[in-house]
Amino acid sequence: MIKQNVNIVNFSSLYEILDEIKENLFFNIINYETEKSFIKIEKDIPNDSLIIGNLSKNNLSKNNLLVLKNFPISLNKLIELININLIKLKFDYQSNSTIKNYDLNLNSKFISRNDVNLKLTEKEIEIILYLNLKKTKVNILDLQKKIWGYSSDLETHTVETHIYRLRKKINDKFNDKKFIKSHIEGYYI
Repeated sequence: MIKQNVNIVNFSSLYEILDEIKENLFFNIINYETEKSFIKIEKDIPNDSLIIGNLSKNNLSKNNLLVLKNFPISLNKLIELININLIKLKFDYQSNSTIKNYDLNLNSKFISRNDVNLKLTEKEIEIILYLNLKKTKVNILDLQKKIWGYSSDLETHTVETHIYRLRKKINDKFNDKKFIKSHIEGYYI
């Protein structure tokens, strides 16, 4: 499981405390000494607030901030609030992914285009995400290992069957034979 990043602004003591227990956290922590070194944060956030965010230059939104104004707060309560906020962010992120000209909703397991929806299985989603992530041609052995966890001495029929069925479903629903392409070197999106 990939850990999300939590950016802590203007609160070095909290960063130091969390850094001491980082092995037990479900997130990575990043310390920003001032909000200017982080990003320009909207002016309606009080100065005495703790600002925790899961932000990057590509993801600048006040919706991705957790602003705590009520102090003191226990460390357990703080970690609980951070985890809840990260779960909400992850849910929102998974609700709206775009691959090619399709919308992929990982929460409801639908791929859609032009108000037409297609229900996908968990494996089909994993295949699509992996092929999209790689940005190169992926051979059957790599798919076997990464998606199914198989070793290279097993048959490749499982991968080929899943890819065939997924391509057929997408073609039948969206009339798109080129969503997942095949090449002598492997499959790609």
